[in-house]
Parts: sequence; C-alpha cells; structure tokens
Amino acid sequence: METFLERGLVDGEASFAVWLCHFVRIQLTHSDGFALRLAFEATSPEDLARVDRMLAAAALPREVREAGTKMGARMLAIAGTVAPSAQLAAYAADVVSERCAGHPAVAFAVAGRQLGVPLGELLASYLFATVTSLTQNAIRAIPIGQNAGQRVLLGAHHEVMDAVRRIQLLEPDDFGVAAPGLEIAQMRHERQRVRMFMS
Repeated sequence: METFLERGLVDGEASFAVWLCHFVRIQLTHSDGFALRLAFEATSPEDLARVDRMLAAAALPREVREAGTKMGARMLAIAGTVAPSAQLAAYAADVVSERCAGHPAVAFAVAGRQLGVPLGELLASYLFATVTSLTQNAIRAIPIGQNAGQRVLLGAHHEVMDAVRRIQLLEPDDFGVAAPGLEIAQMRHERQRVRMFMS
C-alpha cells in the first residue's frame, strides 16, 4: 500500500477502498485464503508441508516471504497456547527443523479446526482481520481518519464474504493467482525512500 501512496495512486478514502478491494479479490483470496482452506482440509503433516511450500513459492517479494515467516512463528506460538493439537505440534516441529517456513494462515487453520470453528467462519475471521489491519495502516498513513476507516471496513464486508464463498469453490490451479501491479509494488517497497509499516 505504501508504494501506491508514494506514487499518488492511493491518496484518500475512495482510492484506498478500491486498492483494498483488488487486494482482497486477487492476492488475499488466492494465497492466504485458499491456503487456509487447504490447511483446514489437510489430513497429514505432509499435506500441511505442501501448503506451506506452495505459500512460500507463491510469495515472490522478499518482504512478503519474510513477513509471512515472522507472523507465522507468532501465530504458531499463540495457537499452541489456545488450541494445542498433535497436528499443530507436528507443523511447529517442521518449522523449527526448517522443513517448513511457517505461515499464519496454516497455523490459524489448524487451530481453528481444533477449536471446531466451521471453515466459512474461520475464513471470514482471517480475511476480515487482515482487512482491518490494512485499514488501520491507511488511517495513519494516508491519513483518512477513523470515520473513513469505518466506512471502508463496512464496504469491505461484502468483499470479504464474497471472497469466503469463492475460496470454497477454488480449484488447485487457482492457487497463487496474482496481480502483477501489487507484486511489483511489494518488491519496490523494499527500497522505498519512506516506509512506515512492514509488509
């Protein structure tokens, strides 16, 4: 988002809402969202490791890969406290041994299933938490203010629920569908002159 800000492509509530919509529809749906579903459906450590590898391979920008690993480690620690399970422990061991990179969507899925949360609710929670985090960044960075942020979140509700429906219908070949403009902006962010937030 910061790259779009610096280039003047995101400069207010309306342009941020459009950017967020594209991010949810394309990148978030076909990477984290789809991976969460696949991890939720996984029946073995090998299945989880495959999802983890797919996420790592699909994250071309270095910052995105590194941020996923850092947030994944934190999510694993939280999930291990809130919803411990043999599957989560095996995934955590694979991360420690570097067989897996670790990703928050995978840990979130395993913990959610352990807690008995239905897939649709789990997806909605994860996606909306991501949208909320990005909106909080926009409130400070653009800045758009709290009232505008709430309007953006209200408008994003439909996008999130549509993404939840689409994720449950995706086929294997749909994994990793990307918007080149978003990926290029993420790559440029590594060398951006002014940076407020980590990816």
